[in-house]
Amino acid sequence: MCLGIPGKIIELNEEEQWAVIECYGVQNKVYTQLVAEELAPGDYLMVHAGYAIGKIDREEAQDTLKMLEEITNT
Repeated sequence: MCLGIPGKIIELNEEEQWAVIECYGVQNKVYTQLVAEELAPGDYLMVHAGYAIGKIDREEAQDTLKMLEEITNT
């Protein structure tokens, strides 16, 4: 089973194809080579194993984070 976690882009390096994302107050560097869309700070990415696997909208990111919180708090 794979699990993607949404994160908000805090910093972006387009030349080296990585971004720093924040999720639950934790920041991580992820690679963005797999994402075809244009990215900017403030955008949300779905991340798995250190790689951004897609750009998602804010509402979808918040819904996913809410579900993850519900799962981990039960």
